[in-house]
This record gives sequence, C-alpha cells and structure tokens, in this order.
Amino acid sequence: MAQPETVHTTADSSPPTSLLTDLHVQFIANLDKKKDTLEYWYSEHLRLSGVYWGLTALELLGRPEVLNSNDVIAYVLSCQHVDGGFGGHVGHDPHLLYTLSAVQILVMYDAVDRINSDQVADFVLGLQNDTGAFAGDTWGEVDTRFSYCAVACLSLLGQLHRLDVDKTVGFIETCRNFDGGYGSNPGAESHAGQVFCCVGVLAITGRLDLIDRDLLGGWLSERQLKNGGLNGRPQKLED
Repeated sequence: MAQPETVHTTADSSPPTSLLTDLHVQFIANLDKKKDTLEYWYSEHLRLSGVYWGLTALELLGRPEVLNSNDVIAYVLSCQHVDGGFGGHVGHDPHLLYTLSAVQILVMYDAVDRINSDQVADFVLGLQNDTGAFAGDTWGEVDTRFSYCAVACLSLLGQLHRLDVDKTVGFIETCRNFDGGYGSNPGAESHAGQVFCCVGVLAITGRLDLIDRDLLGGWLSERQLKNGGLNGRPQKLED
C-alpha cells in the first residue's frame, strides 16, 4: 500500500524532500470553487486557458480524473461562438488564444468530434492577413504568438493542409532578429516567449531548416542567470 504524503506547513523547519502531489492536486481542484474571491472574477477572461493549464498539470501528476471530463467538455462547448471560435469564458468574444486552449482540451479528452473542425479552421484562417501574420481576433492585433496558436490549432484539427505555409513562414522570418531570436512583430525585440512560438510554427510546418541553430542556441543560453533562473530577454530578472 502506498504511504500517505507528509503534509508540510509553514511551521515546518525542513523543506519537503519529494513533490507534494496531493497538495498540488487539491490546489488545482479548488480553483473553481473560490467564486467569492476577487481574483476569481479578475481571471474570468482567461478561464478556458486556465482549465487547459490545470488539466495539463493534473495529467503530469497522473491525476486527470480529478476533473469531471463531461463537465469540462460541456464548459468548453459553452464557450464556442457561431463563427467557430472560442472565447475565454461564456459570453466572451472569440480569440485565437482560447480557441487553441479549447482544441487542446478536446484533444486530451479525445472529444474533437464534438465540434465542427472545418468551422473552427474557417475561424482560424479568417484571421490571417496579407502579410501572413495572424490577428488574435477580429480587432486585428498581430503577434507571433497568434501565428503559433493558429498553426498549432490547425495541426491538432487535421486542417494544416488548408494553411498557406509559405506566407505564414514568410511572416515569421520577418520577425527574426540579428541575434537569432524572434520578436512579436518585425523589428520587435527578441523574447524567449516569442522564440518558443516562432520555433513552434517552424517545427509544425517542417521549416526548422530556416533557423540559425548556433546563433539562436547561443542567445537562449545567455538567458540563464547566475542563480540558475532564466529571463525572457537581456537585462531582465529570471521569470
């Protein structure tokens, strides 16, 4: 029989020697039960992504059953709009960020058949402009994060064949800087978060050959500070 975990409190003088799995699981499971807190309502706009983050953590902890799959799927579907996109919560405008989270959740539950993949792909592809960039929503803000969301979403839905890969990759290339990193837009400062998104686009589309691996690898290595932490860009604290 497995031994119960030792629960450490703030009064304990010695740090835990193993991951306190039960406490992590309990924390995630209780997040949706704190509806009387200001933080709960402040985070309403990104709740769908929060569900994805929580579910991913539970999967890594080996405890996905803590969340009721039927309830989660029903919530995801309640966030979808008639144009195929998903909002961050019920009644919120559709956005690429939350559309990807919705698709990721449904993939994890093997429930993609609960949505019309063609319709979702129509929403995603409709946000690409003539430069190859993707806007996050109908209001038009462009960011390489959204390019990653779009490409990842189409790939998960089996709709990547509908994407103009050359145009999409062409925009990513315009966001590459002299240091090997990538920014949010052409001319924007390199940032590790944007690097992840741009490399993700190139990986999914099979265009990793375009990366200067030595240059980018060197830039990424320089993100580590003396304390072992990593920052997102030069002269910033670890994050």
